[in-house]
Amino acid sequence: MQADKFDHVYYMRRCVELARKAIGCTSPNPMVGCVIVKDGKIVGEGFHPKAGQPHAEVFALRDAGDLAENATAYVSLEPCNHYGRTPPCSEALIKARVKNVVVGMVDPNPIVASTGVKKLQDAGIEVTVGVEEELCKRLNEAYIHYMLTRKPYVTLRYSMSLDGHLLDQLGEEAVECGGYYSKLLQEYDAIIVPSAALADKSSIPISKEPGANQPLKIVLSWNPMTEIPALEDDGASKLLIVTDKDTGDKQETAQGVQTLYLEKISLLEILEHCKNQGLCSVLLDLTGNVVDFEDILEEGFEQNLFQKLVVEVLPFLGGDHERYLSNVDLKGKVKKLTSSIHGKSVLLEGYF
Repeated sequence: MQADKFDHVYYMRRCVELARKAIGCTSPNPMVGCVIVKDGKIVGEGFHPKAGQPHAEVFALRDAGDLAENATAYVSLEPCNHYGRTPPCSEALIKARVKNVVVGMVDPNPIVASTGVKKLQDAGIEVTVGVEEELCKRLNEAYIHYMLTRKPYVTLRYSMSLDGHLLDQLGEEAVECGGYYSKLLQEYDAIIVPSAALADKSSIPISKEPGANQPLKIVLSWNPMTEIPALEDDGASKLLIVTDKDTGDKQETAQGVQTLYLEKISLLEILEHCKNQGLCSVLLDLTGNVVDFEDILEEGFEQNLFQKLVVEVLPFLGGDHERYLSNVDLKGKVKKLTSSIHGKSVLLEGYF
């Protein structure tokens, strides 16, 4: 190929930038971006906007038109090679007579898994795989995990003070549009919170990103409540109450609120329910009374149910001494730890 390594990196990063325009909209599909380049210029761009709609390659080829012939197509994920709700993108690229295809990463989906690459190569198209691979993998962490394990991707999130006390609050900037927490909610299919989160509707987690698909609120209810209200606006009404059978008999819920009755509240069973509902990613948010979460956390660590950790460190000292996690020791469990500044807080992210 004529393009050098720098060109590959530049155009693949553009693919990822395009793909991220669909954050929170593509599940259970991955986010994918595509760029068509000819004579050193971008002649077509596209991204996959929503499950069931055309894939990134189709939009990019439409944008390029006849200029796609003998061009190079950059795509963040291997082009599909099967008929689903849309035709194979490998065939679309072949039909458009592109000369080269540069792929960020191979698709872990068993029905793709390098078959798209092979079909392009068999058609005489030169294919390069693995450009900015780690960046492309980070783009679709939940999708990759789900395809490899058939289990939802689970992130554990909490807030803490500078001296290590857990806090039942978020930074002011975090919950506003553009704040890390508002963006985080947009990325996940579901969020698990305790019933205390419903005591004050202003504390119910809602993404404020423009056009955000709100996550399913999974509310853990260990004690009978007088009434669990329905949520009201902009897609925030998706609510599932998880309770044990004894508590459930005494529970009153508003019309339209779903209830999942278990013998005992179990993270494994909740995740199984999420999987059956086609939910690929779950955020476990340690708000309210942390003691309520201890059994859930112990189960999660014992069975390796957590994949990622997000911690907001607020600029405070001290905290509620009752908020402790006596059975959780993160030492040696978190890898690839990174930090970033968000408003007045420091955000720590790592992987289990």
